[in-house]
Amino acid sequence: MAPSQVFDRRKTPETTATGQVPTTRSRRRRASPSLIALAFLAPALISLIVLRIAPAAVALWESLFRQSLLQGGTVFVGLGNYGDLFGNADFTNALLVTLVFSLIVNPLQIGAAFLLAVLYTRKAAGAKIWRSLVVLPIAVPPAVSAVVWSVIYRPDGLGNSFLALLGLPAQPFLTSPQQSLASIMVLLSWIGIGYWMLFLIAGINDVPSELYEAASIDGASAWRKLWSVTFPLVRRPLAFVLVADTVSNFLIFAPVQILTKGGPSGSSNLLMYDIYTRAYTLGDLSKAQAEVIILVLLTLIIVALQFRLLRSSDAA
Repeated sequence: MAPSQVFDRRKTPETTATGQVPTTRSRRRRASPSLIALAFLAPALISLIVLRIAPAAVALWESLFRQSLLQGGTVFVGLGNYGDLFGNADFTNALLVTLVFSLIVNPLQIGAAFLLAVLYTRKAAGAKIWRSLVVLPIAVPPAVSAVVWSVIYRPDGLGNSFLALLGLPAQPFLTSPQQSLASIMVLLSWIGIGYWMLFLIAGINDVPSELYEAASIDGASAWRKLWSVTFPLVRRPLAFVLVADTVSNFLIFAPVQILTKGGPSGSSNLLMYDIYTRAYTLGDLSKAQAEVIILVLLTLIIVALQFRLLRSSDAA
């Protein structure tokens, strides 16, 4: 073989399928998938920064200032607004009401959604029809749902009419400090249970049927299958539902604003409505911004605790 026919493979450029030598530009394009991924993620990242991170940063900055009539502008007060909030009876009441509300409504909604998901994944007559009825409130906007339930909760409304059929006395519902918060919980559960149920149904349907067959062969009861097979294998969607439901219930505003306006006697004054009142009724934007930061921190703390508990249960 002639020397001219011997080629050094290390110095010979690679050719494409068409026999052409790829240029440096084409190699660079193939070697940068991260740029392509960043281009696809750019709209979401920009929206996250503009709509979430930037407003939070502005709220944190403005919560450190206060309007001063003597100096004719804003003055830096540091954590003074936060100290004033924790010394304010209305804020501490709203914080307590929000915590009690979350401790009750979150387990109620998630527990009911999980049991309905288990029920409606079984092959039974009419299961799809009942599942559609449970999911139907999702299509109704929260404000419209609040208006509908305001009619139900009227003294001569459907709620007291149903109680009369059962021989029970009429209830004040929204006008009672003892019942107003519970009435809002019923409304929010009517909306939320069907929504969270959909995620849990998807998780239950992903459980292999062979596991249930093996449990049946071992003589496991329906309750044992639920606890030992279904529950452990839907822990991930259940964790998502738990965190998302917690965040969603911390941001409740429209039902409170339409039905009770935080009353009576502050019994349903959740933090989101208290922020609205402080900012747009009292005109105290600095303390309202500080209250927003407190709400965000409270949400992050509770979500972090939930993740920690779920991680420890997974390790166990």
